[in-house]
Amino acid sequence: MKKLLLALGVAFLSAVGVQAQVGYGIKAGVNLGKYSNVQENVEDHIKMNPSFYLTGYADLFVATNVSVQPGISLQGKGDKFSYVEEGYSEKETRNVISVEIPVNVVYYIPVADVGSVFLGGGPYAGYAISGRYKWTLQTDEDSDSLDEKIKFSGADKSMKPFDAGINFLVGFKLANGFLVNAGYNLGLTNLSPSDDTGLKFSNRVLSFGIGFQF
Repeated sequence: MKKLLLALGVAFLSAVGVQAQVGYGIKAGVNLGKYSNVQENVEDHIKMNPSFYLTGYADLFVATNVSVQPGISLQGKGDKFSYVEEGYSEKETRNVISVEIPVNVVYYIPVADVGSVFLGGGPYAGYAISGRYKWTLQTDEDSDSLDEKIKFSGADKSMKPFDAGINFLVGFKLANGFLVNAGYNLGLTNLSPSDDTGLKFSNRVLSFGIGFQF
């Protein structure tokens, strides 16, 4: 599946380049991830897990100040849990790396000769290629820890590998092509390994970054 996503992304970008003269860009930055539908008794102890993203994309204008931006992206997601009180400490972290194909529609608002404000959004599809789960427990009497790979297949998998949802983005692009941007990743796929458990959770990711478009 991950090879298929990569192939589709490359093929789509190549097809766009053949059909029209387009710009290309690259963006990178920080992701702050967590999951939706957290249990009420632990909600106050869930923290955003910092990670990264790296995205390459094409910028194809389809109308005045409107472009379509298909791309391919490496995304770090997950969450973090921390509970600390006197004599007791429990922490866990889930780090997931996914390959994603976003297709965003972007509207540019020119600002004199300085550059343009841009707003956009669109769907994405992704597939998890690796993951790590870490857990530690520390008390006055004892300690324990766990460090293992997250399983995305098999009867004992921890979560489903396929993800899909909607991206939202905003930023400013200077006339020389340098840009700053922020975004929000709203996962719409239930990542729970089994629908029978009643547990449902999806990705929620806030991002900040810089890039260059040429």
